[in-house]
Amino acid sequence: MNHKTRNSTFFVLHSIFSVPSIVFCLLSVAGCEQPNQKASLSAQIEKLIQENTELQKQIEQSDSKNKQFKQQIKVLSGLPKEVKLENLNLLDKIKIGRYTGFFDKDDDGKKEKLVVYIEPVDQQGDTIKVAGAVDVQLWDLNKTDSEALLDEWRVEPEELKKLWFATMIKINYRLTFDVADKIESMEEPLTVKVTFTDYLTGKVFQGQKVIKAP
Repeated sequence: MNHKTRNSTFFVLHSIFSVPSIVFCLLSVAGCEQPNQKASLSAQIEKLIQENTELQKQIEQSDSKNKQFKQQIKVLSGLPKEVKLENLNLLDKIKIGRYTGFFDKDDDGKKEKLVVYIEPVDQQGDTIKVAGAVDVQLWDLNKTDSEALLDEWRVEPEELKKLWFATMIKINYRLTFDVADKIESMEEPLTVKVTFTDYLTGKVFQGQKVIKAP
């Protein structure tokens, strides 16, 4: 093995281990290179430093999440043995609110928004805020099977928790969808079907409501 080959092997082996090793090697080589080559090596060094910093941030975030999970496990494991899942306040059913329907947002005479109110109810009949995902479908059951489904939407848990809506009378989720180009006319009643997946128990709850023509 000649001198040049040994130097190349040394560079590759040391580059594998850490960013500082790479930076050191690049700096060493930079001393023997032309100005343009030095600039290129400097750019490589800067890129490696930035990548290393980003990796450190990701590691710190992962460590933080792991600590949270460990704390949750500690709390759950410390609960009395008689505390079981079925003894917690769990979702029993969902109701689709009576005011679910179409809405004319800009008062132009055309109802371009579908507003769906979903009320999660526990075994005691109380409304509770539950983490989960919601699938909503809009059907025209007067059409053929291939044309009956007008549109469908999915709301993930991260978005759903922002849609909790309270009034003087009701507390529920309020979901709004754009249907401006989905409905040809409002002469016939349409059907809204809702599927709610409870992320605590994994259970799936369904409901549907007929929206009568105005």
